Amino acid sequence: MKKIIPLLALLILSNSCDDGDLEIKNIDFSEVTAQKCSEKDVIYKIKDKEMLVLSIPASTFISDETTAGSPIELSINSTNQVVYRQYNADVSSDNICPTIPSATPSLLEEWTATAGTIQITTTAVKTTDETTNATRITGYKHYIVFKNITFQKPNGTQVYETYVFGNYTTTITSLPFTFDELADKSSCSDIIYNFNGSEVLSLNTSNYNTLFENTVTTTPRTALIDDSTVLKYQLFNNVITNDYFCASTTPTSPLLTQEWTGVNGVSGVSGIIEVSTTTYGTGFQHTIHLKNVSLKKGNSTFSLGTDYLFGSFIVNP
Repeated sequence: MKKIIPLLALLILSNSCDDGDLEIKNIDFSEVTAQKCSEKDVIYKIKDKEMLVLSIPASTFISDETTAGSPIELSINSTNQVVYRQYNADVSSDNICPTIPSATPSLLEEWTATAGTIQITTTAVKTTDETTNATRITGYKHYIVFKNITFQKPNGTQVYETYVFGNYTTTITSLPFTFDELADKSSCSDIIYNFNGSEVLSLNTSNYNTLFENTVTTTPRTALIDDSTVLKYQLFNNVITNDYFCASTTPTSPLLTQEWTGVNGVSGVSGIIEVSTTTYGTGFQHTIHLKNVSLKKGNSTFSLGTDYLFGSFIVNP
């Protein structure tokens, strides 16, 4: 028995010795909302005395959805940094955001990521009109994961094969879409426009003479959005008119800031254009409705709803 006790003591001592790494300490910010410094490109999470910091260029967070299964990937380096900090008291944004951060509370421990990959999967944040089923994009949610991240700690390293940083949301200004019911045919082509200030909705179809035939309809004429019938929404930085599109060369002003294109339709399901024609004095009035139409830019889409009124225009033969 006397021989066994020293042996057990030696075994316990050997198992308690540091092999070069600190005791594993799990850092968990899963329930914490990510915030961004207004003064610099720093995203951070704070939990009482702990802080997890991600420093990457703001341009990394694109206003577009990423392709399924293909997140944005960045290597952790001097430009893309990840840092964990622990303080001796509760911390706040004052400890990270100002040009000269607050010196209190005191920093007790800091881990700096020296290797690994940052993965960002972006999806659109949308609102839905329950009456029309129209959607609008109000922002983008960026799901951030660290893969094979290595933290250099004061007395060793700690590696996470997968560490979920979580969601960081950016907001955008929703498209105005404040068109009235008055559309118009271009003075220099068969394109139909609806202008409102700096935005324009246009319909360009190679089947103009058929779709907008000057005869009264009993049932709407229909067409599908496709390569020959193109719907566009364009937003400029200043007032836009028909003259811009009729110029022999594209004017340098106003500047196009966004362009969304109609998603190709499916017969009887989506992307449907309906045209109803009535008499108007000695002419004809064509009224265009868009049924279950969506617009797309990059990988992002939004819906104009079940039935969207493009507008009406008058033709005097």
